[in-house]
Amino acid sequence: MLIKLKDQNNVEISSGSTGVDLAKHLNLSEPHQALGIEINGKLCDLSTTLTDGDVVKLINFEDPQGQEMFWHTSAHVLAQAIMHLYPNAKPTIGPPIENGFYYDFANLQISEQDLELIEKEMQSIVSQNLRTQREVLNGREDALINFKDNKYKCELIQGFEDQTFTAYRQGDFFDLCRGPHIPNLGKIKALKLTKTSGAYWRADQKNEMLTRIYGISFPDRKLLKDYLTRLEEAKKRDHKVIGPRLDLFSLREEAPGMPFIHPKGMIIWNKLLDFWREYHQKAGYVEIKTPVMMTRSLWETSGHWHNYRENMYEVAIEQREYAIKPMNCPGCMLFYKTHVHSYRELPLRVAEVGLVHRHEASGAISGLFRVRCFHQDDAHLFLKPEDITPEIVKTLDLVNQIYSVFGLTYHVELSTRPEKNTIGSDADWEMATDGLRNALIESKTPYKLNEGDGAFYGPKIDFHIKDAIGRTWQCGTIQLDFALPEKFELEYVAADGTRPRPVMLHRAIFGSIERFFGILIEHFVGRFPLWLSPIQVRIITVADRHTEYAQSILKMLIDAGIRADIDDASESVSKKIRAAQMAQINYMFTVGDKEVEDKSVTLRTRDNVVHGEIDLARFIQTIIIENNERALSSTYT
Repeated sequence: MLIKLKDQNNVEISSGSTGVDLAKHLNLSEPHQALGIEINGKLCDLSTTLTDGDVVKLINFEDPQGQEMFWHTSAHVLAQAIMHLYPNAKPTIGPPIENGFYYDFANLQISEQDLELIEKEMQSIVSQNLRTQREVLNGREDALINFKDNKYKCELIQGFEDQTFTAYRQGDFFDLCRGPHIPNLGKIKALKLTKTSGAYWRADQKNEMLTRIYGISFPDRKLLKDYLTRLEEAKKRDHKVIGPRLDLFSLREEAPGMPFIHPKGMIIWNKLLDFWREYHQKAGYVEIKTPVMMTRSLWETSGHWHNYRENMYEVAIEQREYAIKPMNCPGCMLFYKTHVHSYRELPLRVAEVGLVHRHEASGAISGLFRVRCFHQDDAHLFLKPEDITPEIVKTLDLVNQIYSVFGLTYHVELSTRPEKNTIGSDADWEMATDGLRNALIESKTPYKLNEGDGAFYGPKIDFHIKDAIGRTWQCGTIQLDFALPEKFELEYVAADGTRPRPVMLHRAIFGSIERFFGILIEHFVGRFPLWLSPIQVRIITVADRHTEYAQSILKMLIDAGIRADIDDASESVSKKIRAAQMAQINYMFTVGDKEVEDKSVTLRTRDNVVHGEIDLARFIQTIIIENNERALSSTYT
């Protein structure tokens, strides 16, 4: 029979062959290869039987689906090890996550010190190279009988709408699971349990507290070593530590998930917004501001009240129901409707830095990365159909300009129409997807295709930026939307006098400004380039008699638009220099008797390079250029 390999030649194999047979035929035997198989768009176990004409893709560890399968299987190994060591424990759920996996257990009390013992048991299980076997259970009743001793599994079974129940077996371990899994445990060449914590059953505080164990695994020991190195580097860059230490922001119990931005943090914040506005004004955007709270009827029209209400904050005023906005889009729809628009006005590019609130579970909140209130740098572009490709090309160029200023590289992913529950006609989806794809091709932007991963209301382009240690963060997005123009009955007057719906483009570049701020803190390790630094120059006096001269220098710097301060504390010069370096101040001036006499300063940079006496006027001219050009590196190296 003939099998069609995605993006490769067709392969002829024997009738009745499985994915395992295909992998052997293609000599894919390395641990990172052939973890699973995608058959006609559906992800399956490698043991699945193939039929003539199937379109298949063998899934490797480099594929996101491959990592999920690898880590999901590893979670089962963790549960198997726990059952060997703590037979009274009750496994509940164990999904793959962004980096690794976790498994939650009831009736289990352990500490971090126990993780090494559990790891050793996992390694023992892996060394047996057990096969993973999928078993289809005979309906709900059979599933309940198989897991009758585990009330958590039974609760899950009772809640499933699907009538097909499957489980996976590996040696003496049997677990309720949809799968798919990797074919055998011998592919797991390295693993590490990273931490343990508490977690409520089904994330509900009314339920029992469970024990959660986190881990990571790889098909190669070097990958684990590299991961652990990155983890250590990430700890050094943790914005939740660096931000408060540099007095940029704080997190308070009085407002969980709602950061307080301090004066120094506000300098960076405002510089980011000034920069954002400058580039958007040049690109032809207008900026608006819409209310933070609007009536229930608006959110019913937009669909959020019925589909997103659990994440919204509500309030009643004068017997009317309101909601604090979780998204800026509906407010922009109302702005658009304040005027009758001609085709001559389109494309109309409308930007808004809007404060939105979304309810996040307390356990999910994390510094500036996962919050309950944040500012989105949204834009909504109202277009004629023929504007789609050229406007997306312009947006791609704007994204590239903005990210490059921070030294951030990125990759792009194009997500197309999901198989189910979408709105819009086939023609609409084809037009929109072609518009996005053609813009990527025209702008020569490499992209990865995520088939079926678009939003229900339209296809999208996502931007995944890479930071200084190689981590990726999904920030920017471009999304075509058929839903809101229809829901809000948006129109424009066409050249022939008809009133068609505009095509609408959602677009964000920073995404969440709070999150982008946190990413920058970690990317630069708090060592911001000059244009973003809260304090760019610190003047350090040797003795009290030098303060007057320091004040005159401070005035010159401030008059030149340079952010500066003086440290005239009764401390040693070395201690004051160390304090300035810890505060990540770009430039330090030391002034003593000689500098006063010569009308000069002695320059030192935060990397502890001493440049000696310099001419102050020339220094000011030089760093004004560094500041205005938003240079990433220091002029004085």
